[in-house]
Amino acid sequence: MVIKLQEEELDRLCESISLKENKGIYLIEGNLGSGKTTLVKHFVKFLGSETFVTSPTYVLCNCYGDKIYHYDIYQKKLAELMALGILEEFEKEGWHFVEWGGEEMARLLDKVGIAYKRLSISLVGDFREYTFK
Repeated sequence: MVIKLQEEELDRLCESISLKENKGIYLIEGNLGSGKTTLVKHFVKFLGSETFVTSPTYVLCNCYGDKIYHYDIYQKKLAELMALGILEEFEKEGWHFVEWGGEEMARLLDKVGIAYKRLSISLVGDFREYTFK
């Protein structure tokens, strides 16, 4: 499924994510500046939290509002993430957004039987395309 939106229309996507389940792991892929953190910011705001959202580049996870977990694994190795307890983090009830959650993370989650959704973000002119895999 592909959704093409401008940034001011992100509430439509946030509503879709929040209504599907009251939890989930979303592996978010996209080039630098494609809008991965922007999506999480909108989602946090959509659920009514005024928490300041930043990319968790130097920590394992930021937690916002009620059960929204935000990871940035760009410069982290899979072994390091395992040692830090990322699989245990994923057991927490809520929404988990994993920036740079690519093929390697997907294979790990498949191997251990943890369900997830993949979301790719691409810039196309004034729009962003959100592709669910």
